[in-house]
Amino acid sequence: MASTTALVPTRMQYQQGRGDRGLFTTSDDNVMMKQIMATHTPDGREFDVKPLLYVVEDIMHRAAPIIPGTANAVTQAQLEALDEKALHSGFSDMLEVLAYPINRIACEISCKCSGGSDAHATTVGLFNTLSSYMWDAKVVIALAAFAINYGEFWLVAQLYPTNPLARSVALLKQLPDILERGDSLKPRFEALTTLIKAMLDVTKCIVEFKELPSQYITLETPALVTATAHIPTAVYWTIRSIVACASQIMNLIGMGHEYISSTTEAWELSSLAHKVSNIHSHLQKQLALCYQHIDEKRHIESYLTLVRLFDTPHIDNMKIIKALIYGKEDQLPLWDGHLKKQVSLDVLRRRNVLLFISELDLNLDQELFILEQMYSESRQNPSRPESQYDIVWLPVVDRSTPWNKEKQKQFASVQARMAWYSVYHPSLLDPSVIKYIKEVWHFNKKPLLVALDPQGRVVNTNAIHMMWIWGFLAFPFTTGREDGLWKEESWKIELLADSIEPLIFNWVCNFDPRLH
Repeated sequence: MASTTALVPTRMQYQQGRGDRGLFTTSDDNVMMKQIMATHTPDGREFDVKPLLYVVEDIMHRAAPIIPGTANAVTQAQLEALDEKALHSGFSDMLEVLAYPINRIACEISCKCSGGSDAHATTVGLFNTLSSYMWDAKVVIALAAFAINYGEFWLVAQLYPTNPLARSVALLKQLPDILERGDSLKPRFEALTTLIKAMLDVTKCIVEFKELPSQYITLETPALVTATAHIPTAVYWTIRSIVACASQIMNLIGMGHEYISSTTEAWELSSLAHKVSNIHSHLQKQLALCYQHIDEKRHIESYLTLVRLFDTPHIDNMKIIKALIYGKEDQLPLWDGHLKKQVSLDVLRRRNVLLFISELDLNLDQELFILEQMYSESRQNPSRPESQYDIVWLPVVDRSTPWNKEKQKQFASVQARMAWYSVYHPSLLDPSVIKYIKEVWHFNKKPLLVALDPQGRVVNTNAIHMMWIWGFLAFPFTTGREDGLWKEESWKIELLADSIEPLIFNWVCNFDPRLH
């Protein structure tokens, strides 16, 4: 057990610890990382450390300094969400395995950060202790160990005004003196909080790389290759920052009335925070590239799945509908324009479905007028065979531009005009569906009306002109029905069109060259 005097550095020891300036200016990263890599001898064990990281994050947020003027933007709801995430099915088993190394590292940090020792040497010592763990486990274990010390420090600080036990412990730690000097310590605590946030950000990023789905991304993917090469450096500087933060806390406890106010410590913490934040930015860029790669792979897979689904016979249309309109189990992905409420996809089961596909920039007076009239007429006598169909609006939006209030307003305006079904939000259409609509159904700005039979088979890739010309007589909107109607035609289209709207003939001619 370490002696009591070792835990309380003298001013000389403290100033020697402060004098390690080379770490910011002249350290040879290559030599340093070779030394760190030499300690890395993992035994192959894999740990799901994310629940442990949630607990660490919860401690860091709840233990935010109570120095007046030090901001803590975390809400109670966020803290409760972290608590819930930490309640993981395998968390207890994992913690049982990692509790000993976490507490061992916590003791090592307390002892080595109390005597003004060299920060790099202390960091290397921690890496030696953590040698058998993977990189993500190393950094989370080290962060959890620091969270114990940091959390205990602020727990006593928060309770000492009201709890007799905390008051006695606080006196031994000289916490009342520290809190009384809150104004002079404020820059130091703010720098500490900033560095801790940067450490958490990097650690979460490292863990996120570990969780990337292997079925969509391999270790040979360029972005992952780059990130993997930089993760050891990221882990080193995060643990090095842990040592710096722990030293600051231990120095506060040890200095007492000998403390000399200085901005040097805050500067060192800020410099580390800057470095760790830069590392986080670099890793985030690589992570974004990895997610882009994964999305591309998923979209290709979804597209090919959609192609196979449309080539496969089905007993009803639900597999097709669910593939076109993405909705989670608890979601109601359709908007009923008549009832003005969200509904499930089951309302379309074994129904003839017309997919009205368009952009948001619709000519409401022309492109919707006839469709509205025909749909309204079919709803007046719903028992007729010709009325046994539903229309669903699928809005095609440009995903390359951000969805904003103006687009939402435009979408809501068009949706409100429609008495039939529509997707509740354009985001429910996967990019692979948009790709299919454009490449297979040849959508190109002009509206389409794709007809699906009750089994989900495409019976017409554009029945819009059929609907405009023959109305409900076009049911069930198949290409065979269309050919039959043209063969039976014995009157001029001008006479049929004139009874509805004099301009309809011009509109229809734009869609069907056979009318010219």
